[in-house]
Amino acid sequence: MSATTAQLVLRHLAGEPGSGSETTRRRYRRVMLSLPGRFMRADKTEHDCQLVDISVGGASVKSAATVENNERIVVYFEHLGALEGVVVRAFAGGFALRSSLSAHKRERLVAKLTWLINRSELEDFEARKEERVRRSGNTALLRLEDGREVECELIDMSVSGALLATTWRPPLGSIVTVGRQSATVRRHHRTGIGIEFGAQ
Repeated sequence: MSATTAQLVLRHLAGEPGSGSETTRRRYRRVMLSLPGRFMRADKTEHDCQLVDISVGGASVKSAATVENNERIVVYFEHLGALEGVVVRAFAGGFALRSSLSAHKRERLVAKLTWLINRSELEDFEARKEERVRRSGNTALLRLEDGREVECELIDMSVSGALLATTWRPPLGSIVTVGRQSATVRRHHRTGIGIEFGAQ
């Protein structure tokens, strides 16, 4: 990944001006990403966990093990490596972790996340390509949560979701409506967005 590309992705994940995305309540943008992992508590015990989402400022993690607020832990995720941080919120079935990374480590994390997201999109496409139907040239009405509507191009569609060509980039995880079908925004791609039908 070039330095320019890394900087643009980093700006998006960090929510800096110029990223082209809307203001969110979080300081950092989060990417939904499921990865297996293990974490070590302050008492040196180790436990299995699963990544739910991640940003350059922290992560949400699922685990059957309990942790304490303000506890310092180290989490190791497959393909991402180690992430050290402080538990800012413990809840039933998991916890939220806040990390403080140097600029160099943040850029390395962004590079890894970009690679994983691109790989995930490719694998998802290969897994579903037999059932996808090319719809290029067809249009659909996209409605956002705030009621705004825009006509977009339907690139292709399957029973589980669709790819839309649009200049709008609703936040990942937001709920939209395409025609009469409710869907969740799962990814942003070069010309638009990818949505999953019925998932909330």
